[in-house]
Amino acid sequence: MAKKSFNQKLQDSKDLPKIAKITDPREISMYGGTKLLIAPPLAYDKIMKQVPEGKLITSDYIRSYLAKKHGADNTCPLTAGIFINIAAKASDERGIDETPYWRTLKKDGELNEKYPEGIDGQRFRLEMEGHTVIQKGKRYFVKDYRDSFFELQE
Repeated sequence: MAKKSFNQKLQDSKDLPKIAKITDPREISMYGGTKLLIAPPLAYDKIMKQVPEGKLITSDYIRSYLAKKHGADNTCPLTAGIFINIAAKASDERGIDETPYWRTLKKDGELNEKYPEGIDGQRFRLEMEGHTVIQKGKRYFVKDYRDSFFELQE
């Protein structure tokens, strides 16, 4: 069987979105409730495509937006990370109809080493749009990323 392309993975919604019911007290405390949304890859891609040049968004913000939209307490951080990376790699694979994935940062404005072209590629694209990237230890962050934050409309 041939391996799926990133664009095939992006289009494959399986049975998503769905809300998983959490019963473990430790997990309820960690996620802030019993309803955990698992959104499809296209939901992340759709939001990432809305971020205009010069603006930034974080994966945490996307997760909280989607959770609220679907009436869940939180969104699964593991699938969110995987699906955001699928959206980035699918965009790179297409070469057209680009999703500006480099504008989606990790928590606290950190760059994502799993994006196509890694940290260097994301840093280059962000600096081309006027952002300043700073290094803290082995990690990279957009300086004052909140000043360029993009608010999604309900």
